[in-house]
Amino acid sequence: MTTSAATSDTSSNLPRVPTKSDFPPSLTLSITPPTTGHPINILILLHGLGDTHDSFTTLGKNLNLPETACLSIRGPNPIPPFFTGSERPSFHWGDDVLFDEGRGEIELDTGFSTSTRVLTEVIKDVLITKCGYPPRNILLYGYGQGGMAALSLASSLNLELGGIVSIGGTLPSSSGTSQKFKTPVLVCGGSRSKQVTRGSVDRLKGAFENVEYVKWEKSEDSMPRSREEMLPVMKFFARRLRSRAGVPEGAVEV
Repeated sequence: MTTSAATSDTSSNLPRVPTKSDFPPSLTLSITPPTTGHPINILILLHGLGDTHDSFTTLGKNLNLPETACLSIRGPNPIPPFFTGSERPSFHWGDDVLFDEGRGEIELDTGFSTSTRVLTEVIKDVLITKCGYPPRNILLYGYGQGGMAALSLASSLNLELGGIVSIGGTLPSSSGTSQKFKTPVLVCGGSRSKQVTRGSVDRLKGAFENVEYVKWEKSEDSMPRSREEMLPVMKFFARRLRSRAGVPEGAVEV
């Protein structure tokens, strides 16, 4: 519904696109403003284990969501080159780097206290306090360990966010489930996923009131590659993103 405002200029009541100066200098990130409309929503993009924020900067531009700014954040902790076998910079969201020799890969679930603290400061101190975004207008999209970081954050905040999309990542073992959180969750995984299993989905449903699970036909937890795989994500965004399209000048959406 809309109500008439006392003046015709309501821009001061709307959120603004953050600038890099709003954030702690220790944080590496990119900011993509919307190509259409005022940025009344903001989507936080969290890359997967061993990546950087650059690929998700491109993702935000390709999504091109109306009235939505995108914030791609680099994981707070670097991965030493001897773990990756490459000099290419790579980062992670966990508290530690542990190598599973049996599976020949780095563990995803190694505690998320550091990333939860960093992301809490981003949301509370910058997006809400400085930039004026209501919690309901803040959404997160994470891949793998980035999805786990997003879910860890949501389970520690006493806030209802706009929603979380987690691709191949589920609730970390360190996150408590003593209460149900209101932030809606969409979790997607491959048909043979080792992370997004029936047990992990049930645990998610025990922690969040509204959980939607999409099981892809492909076996692995890779990023969506087809229209069919991306469709549930775009439908989720369509339901959860706020819009001022069609709101008369001088009115405030409530």
